[in-house]
Amino acid sequence: MVSSDSRRPRWLFGVGSEPDARFSLANERTFLAWIRTALALLAGGVALEALDLPIDAPWRRTAAIILVVLGIVAPTWAWYSWARNERAARTSQPLPAPTGSIVLAVGVVLAGLSVLVGTLLGSSS
Repeated sequence: MVSSDSRRPRWLFGVGSEPDARFSLANERTFLAWIRTALALLAGGVALEALDLPIDAPWRRTAAIILVVLGIVAPTWAWYSWARNERAARTSQPLPAPTGSIVLAVGVVLAGLSVLVGTLLGSSS
């Protein structure tokens, strides 16, 4: 069995007691879902610039930048959320409120609106 002394980061695994494995695994699955989301955001941003789409260039570039920035920020946010949730489970505290979801939602809406406006302007030319 692995002792908590050998697990990293120590500031996380060195406190509290080992939670039920189901909670840790569910927390890890959520982390991995955020990573998949980040990959999809990056792919969407790259695709907007790589493909010859009938979207007005400034709006296409704006949407691509938003998606790539979200794709870069999401893994950091995912790790931070994973650590907060794991620490709460280890110390028998209530789970903290989610914080990254609103940023992700607003960013995707802004990127979508940019593509919509760019498409409307691109098709009218």
